[in-house]
Amino acid sequence: MKTAQKTTGKNSKTIILIHGAWSDASSWDAVIPLLNAEGGEVINVNLAGHGKDETSFAGITFQTYVDQVKAAIGTRSNVVLVGHSFAGLVISQVAEQIPAQIKDLIFLAAALPHDGDSLLSLAKQDPASHISKSLTIDQEHGAAIIAKDAVADIFAADAPVQVQEYIAAHVKPEPLAPLATPVQLTDTNFGSIRKVYIHTVNDNAISYPAQQYMVKAGKVDKVYTLQSSHTPFVSMPDELAEILIAESI
Repeated sequence: MKTAQKTTGKNSKTIILIHGAWSDASSWDAVIPLLNAEGGEVINVNLAGHGKDETSFAGITFQTYVDQVKAAIGTRSNVVLVGHSFAGLVISQVAEQIPAQIKDLIFLAAALPHDGDSLLSLAKQDPASHISKSLTIDQEHGAAIIAKDAVADIFAADAPVQVQEYIAAHVKPEPLAPLATPVQLTDTNFGSIRKVYIHTVNDNAISYPAQQYMVKAGKVDKVYTLQSSHTPFVSMPDELAEILIAESI
């Protein structure tokens, strides 16, 4: 671990954490204290319609999420955006829209898109994912629903049983529209920003082969690998925090 002094000067960075689909800001609960101990600024964004937020799905678009992250950034520069899973698309679009404020993008077991990709389009290229066989699309309510009995296997196969049971009991439907929305990216903006990818080898949501393909197809400057499921912030928060700290000092 690096010392806090390095994060408190005029060049210090702000780490902004964005959770994935079928999740909420509490994902990072075990990691945030470890990041805070280093002395930098950490902001945890809870996307609309997730966790305790009761925003109607009808009013939630992909741009809603992008605007939430941009609001969290405000006038800050030297920002490190960390996106888990679906949030890889969100941080990519934020970087496209305000590239001058973004220092690094860190993709954690995340969708790493090209222009025109959506989560659903990328998912079709990942036959090893366990999501599709347990996914129900509720068009009437604009929701994507994961079967509760599949949640532990998909997201947290390496978590303690009590944690798996908690996650399964609290999983909520996901707003559908943002999952189907394609990103709009350019080489000039998104393409110019440094990218880090953190692989999760035992991942049943976004499979390791799919992650490797996206990294190979994208312009990634540095790669880390964790022997974890889709949720290393649950199963190995210390190892994950160490990477995030190393990349944000």
